[in-house]
Amino acid sequence: MKRIYHLSSCSTCKKIIQEINPPVDVELIDIKISNIDEETLDWLKTKIGSYEALFSKRALKFRELSPNQIPVNDNDFKELLLKEYTFLKRPFIIDGENIAVGNSKAEIQKAVLFFK
Repeated sequence: MKRIYHLSSCSTCKKIIQEINPPVDVELIDIKISNIDEETLDWLKTKIGSYEALFSKRALKFRELSPNQIPVNDNDFKELLLKEYTFLKRPFIIDGENIAVGNSKAEIQKAVLFFK
């Protein structure tokens, strides 16, 4: 499986995709149009270790949550990730068993190596 989960309206995602220059066989999935499915999210969790590691606490909608809506356990994070695409760290870059999550410099450098 070769996929990049991104937000097409996100300038950072666009810049990263351009930088990693994925081959044509990589499936680009706009999470606004097609949110991540539970099976893929569960697979990513097994690779990363937790749903919280896949969750963006920088999302505007996260800041809008009331105190009783703040996720406190992995099931809470999973529920929010499946419900609202903006909670996903992005981009998610998958090349077989290799994954890079988010837009940190280290993750992007790792993703660049996937497609060389």
